[in-house]
Amino acid sequence: MPRLSYERYCDEVSAQTALLREVLPGDDLSARVPTCPDWTLADLVRHIGGNVHTTDAVVRGDAGAAPAAPGDRRRVGVPDTDDPAVLTAWMQDGADAYARTLRERDPAAQAEIFGLPDSLLFWARRAACDILLHRADASLTTGAGYTVAPDLAADAIDEFLGIVTDRRVNEKVFGRLPELYGPARSIHLHATDTTADVPAEWLIELGPDGVSWRPGHEKGAVAVQAPLTELLLILYRRLPLDRDQVHVYGDRDLIDAWLDRVYMG
Repeated sequence: MPRLSYERYCDEVSAQTALLREVLPGDDLSARVPTCPDWTLADLVRHIGGNVHTTDAVVRGDAGAAPAAPGDRRRVGVPDTDDPAVLTAWMQDGADAYARTLRERDPAAQAEIFGLPDSLLFWARRAACDILLHRADASLTTGAGYTVAPDLAADAIDEFLGIVTDRRVNEKVFGRLPELYGPARSIHLHATDTTADVPAEWLIELGPDGVSWRPGHEKGAVAVQAPLTELLLILYRRLPLDRDQVHVYGDRDLIDAWLDRVYMG
């Protein structure tokens, strides 16, 4: 169940894109992105811009161009340039247009995007969380600061775990996920810096039939405690476990196995 409103997700599609744009260098996007090593910053912008332009077209009823593969300038609508001003303006224009399109429609309306039919609420949330995480990629590349509103960071963890446990897509997105199926084991995630108005604890349960999760404070075979934003970035493998404010208690091999097999770029 999403924590935030449909309107908030629509707002975040534009806002997170603008925040990402702010940390990009204005003169050169050729730097390699260490958390997406096959991409440059220009590829990252093309990827985000391609996604928002494409999803906007699908929701409006015009399938348009396919999503831009990183670095692929043959896609219709992707600027054939490395000029940062042109690329980032195109990305922002796409995000703003998609947000407007979403706001004009019922969040319960259905759309099939990337072969998956779901509600516009689902797709607005997916876009907001995707851009939020790619903003971390840009920030880690340029050395810029990275902060996230606690309610949005907690919701992004919920959303990520929802994808991991969604049987329609989980084994397609995470091809090695079945390697974790087997004897019952659990992982407890605990954010250390939130207040009572933003619950930020999760239990992931692994078993012979798959994986499930639920919110709450419960003992697991392994517990990971970290500030909320760091916990989010660790789950997405943008940051390593071995950090000053991160504590692992219990079965370290289990959380290492999870992080090795559950990755979404």
